[in-house]
Amino acid sequence: MNREMEDDINDPISHGSARESEDAEHQPASDGTPDQSLRVEFDHIGLAFPHPTDTWPLLAGALGGRFVASGRGPGYGWSQMAFANGFKIEGIHPEESSDGSEHAFVQTFIDQHGAGPHHLTFSANDLELAMERLQAIGITPLSLDHDDEEFAWSELLIGPVEGHGILVQVLGDLDNDPLPPADVPEGFPERDIDAPVASLSRVVHAVADLDGAVQLFRDGLGGHVVSSGCAVDGNHWVELAWLGGGRLRLLEGVNADIAAWIGHRRGRIRHLFFNFDEPEYIAGAEMVSQGRWVVDQNNVLGTRLVLSSTARLALDTD
Repeated sequence: MNREMEDDINDPISHGSARESEDAEHQPASDGTPDQSLRVEFDHIGLAFPHPTDTWPLLAGALGGRFVASGRGPGYGWSQMAFANGFKIEGIHPEESSDGSEHAFVQTFIDQHGAGPHHLTFSANDLELAMERLQAIGITPLSLDHDDEEFAWSELLIGPVEGHGILVQVLGDLDNDPLPPADVPEGFPERDIDAPVASLSRVVHAVADLDGAVQLFRDGLGGHVVSSGCAVDGNHWVELAWLGGGRLRLLEGVNADIAAWIGHRRGRIRHLFFNFDEPEYIAGAEMVSQGRWVVDQNNVLGTRLVLSSTARLALDTD
């Protein structure tokens, strides 16, 4: 990888050229008319791992992720961690079904792709309206109703082809009451009360078709464009926000190393971008430019992390 050329790593202040959107609050729907009735939150990114504890040392012990909840479904288990800005990471792992049935989709995914990014999950206030918005741009997601081992729920699923390289899940639970506090599992890392906690600022998704991806996540899923720009390698990017702390940066992958990295795929999660005050203490982190540190994906089971330390920059300039 040529780190001198890649957006989000080399320059901690301005990555290529960038501009803030003039319409970050009210993004028009696909027909050009404002749509205030659909409310959507970018809830979490899901990562697949062989074991439920695989993410704990780095994401919880080092970066301060707070345990939120866990559960199980047919053939899989899940657990979630939240970061300082409320954005979450969900880990899913294979488990035997209690009834002995075969639901091995997580294990199949790991066998075929390795551990790492599996899905992006959004929460909407109205699944029927979300379906209409998606159908208006030519996408008909799979609509499913579940009655799992613990609770019933409904979802829309957009497969990786139409999801630009990632499974996209839309839940209809935005207005549901929050889950009660869950008991922290045995062995979950304990941290000092004054230890720094990272913010998961954005998910960066490299895509072969930037316009098509923007149409999905903006027009179909109600994202607001908050900034856009061009990296120094010529790849453009567009960043979207929803309710809550989750942001998604869509990075064009048609030039230089990123195009080769995407290859024949529709897209790939490039990295998770964190703001964190003490990146130099993270095991495996490599400083690549002033205020930027990288933990390569082999060190975090398939997910590369980029760590930004504006606090460190401020100290260096005092």
